[in-house]
Formats: sequence, structure tokens, C-alpha cells
Amino acid sequence: MAILVTGIAGFIGMHVAARLLARGETVVGIDNFNDYYAVALKSARIAELERCGADRLTVHTADIGDEAALASALGTVNFDRIVHLAAQAGVRYSIDNPAAYVRSNLAGHLNILELARHRSVTHLVYASSSSVYGANKSMPFRVEDRTDHPISLYAATKRADELMSETYAHLFRVPQTGLRFFTVYGPWGRPDMALWKFTANILEGKPIDVYNHGDMQRDFTYIDDIVDGVLRSLDHPPADDGKEKAGGFTTPHRIYNIGNNQPEPLMDLIATIEAACGRKAALNLLPMQDGDISATYADIDAIGADLGFVPSTGIETGVRNFVDWYRAYSGD
Repeated sequence: MAILVTGIAGFIGMHVAARLLARGETVVGIDNFNDYYAVALKSARIAELERCGADRLTVHTADIGDEAALASALGTVNFDRIVHLAAQAGVRYSIDNPAAYVRSNLAGHLNILELARHRSVTHLVYASSSSVYGANKSMPFRVEDRTDHPISLYAATKRADELMSETYAHLFRVPQTGLRFFTVYGPWGRPDMALWKFTANILEGKPIDVYNHGDMQRDFTYIDDIVDGVLRSLDHPPADDGKEKAGGFTTPHRIYNIGNNQPEPLMDLIATIEAACGRKAALNLLPMQDGDISATYADIDAIGADLGFVPSTGIETGVRNFVDWYRAYSGD
């Protein structure tokens, strides 16, 4: 049997699929290849995956928010597990383009839940986000913390996904694991993320926009650590035993944080990028943006205790790896 990876042309999806192929799995991918950022980058990721194992990889183009298109694309394709990573990303983009989030993140998640239900998949692992914690002031963020005060539509859709998943775990006993990712970065990353923007502008001699005048912290998590957490989760579905699990559920559904457990000041990140680039940054200091938060910090005790997850990549190594990749990719 195969593993379905939604959002396979995305940053995390590509890396998860590559690791699955590397360990001998058959991967069925689906992506809508939208133009939220350069389609050429998404196509390059798929080309990289084909070099990893083209004989065990098939990729379908379809929008998960379109039920009919999803059914047509997957038809009689066989798979027994799903890693659901497709979504409309970006906190700030959701302010001006709310409909995109309703289609991809709400309708799309429901369509994947229905697929999991009717295909009797053995485990559905899906992407949530640290954004669900909203303006939470308690540090570090724990999966037990309240998540009913989102400050962006993106965050609201991700929390809604978690609640829909709990409904399907309760009604149909679909085994699921929700993963709240904390600021993922690394090679093949997204151009709308700070690390890409900062690196590109520093190398081109352009100023970088620094929000909240640099007074921000993020729990930057390297992509290899994220993939490790995804695969550990995928390989160990929650039991339908009535016992309480991470996130407070007694159904076969749990929620974990995946972070580095080490929040880094934004100005330290910039200094690390400067060192990797060998150039200083010109700073354009700006106020906080709507929908953003000043700090994130993941409590990863639950996933550590249950699955042995321990992040191992420090920011100096991770940033250097990204800058080296970016220079090769962009021809700098």
C-alpha cells in the first residue's frame, strides 16, 4: 500500500515525501500548484522528488477544496495512510484573501476527512499550526492551553480543522494525529517566510523589513526535525482505548506541538543570517503587523514522552544550510 501526501509540492510536503521515498515507501502525492508563490519552485521540488524515487512516486494535480476534482484525481488509487499537509498558508495573506482559507483549509480538510473515513485509512496525520495559540501569554505553549482566541483567520481555520478531526475520531473512529508546527525553515523553504526574504535581500544589498522593531521571538524548527516528528507520528497511530491523549481527547485522536523548544530573538536570527551570507543587513524597523504575535515557544514534552521526538538542529547549522541551498538555487 501507499501513503497519500497532500501538498506534496509544498515545503514540508516535499521533504516528508523525500524521506518516505528514501525508506522505500510508495508515495501518492496531490497538489493544486497554485500561484500563492512561484509555481516554478513547486515544480522544482517535484523534480527533486523524482530523483529520489520516480518508480515509487505518482503526483496528481487537483484542489483538495474541490470534492469532485479530488475524487476524480484519486479515483481507485490505493493508499492506507495519509499525511495531510495541503493548506493555504500565511497569517497576513488571510486578511486580504479569506475565501482562499475557507476553501483550502476548511472545505479541503473536510474532504480529506471524508476520504479517510470512506477509505478506512489506518492513520491520518494532519498539519495544524502554532498560530492556534493566538495571543496566549503563557510560555511555553502547551497543547493543554486554551486555543479559543485566534487573532487571524488562518489560525481560526487551523483550530477548526482540529475540532473537525475530533468529530470524525468520535463518530467514525478515524485514527488521527494533529501536529502544531512552529516556524519551520530550511532548504526548499517558502519565499514568503522571513528567512527567505532576509537572505534574498541581504545578498542583493536591499534593506529588510523588521517588524515590532525587532522585538520578537520564534521557535525556529529545522525541516529535518519536523519530518522526523511527522514520521514518528505516522508510524505510531493513537490507540482507540478510551484513554486521554495529548490534547485532552479520549478518542483515537491526539495533538502534539512540534518545535525546537528554544525560542530565538529575531535579531539573533538576523545576525546568524548575516554571518552565513558574509554581509550586514540594512534594517527597516516597522511596527507589529496585524494578526502577528510577538513570541512563540513550543512545549514538546508530550511528543517527546510518547514518541521519543528530540529536535537536534541548532539555528546556526540550519540557517547555514538554508543559505547554502539558496545560493545554489538562485545562482547567487
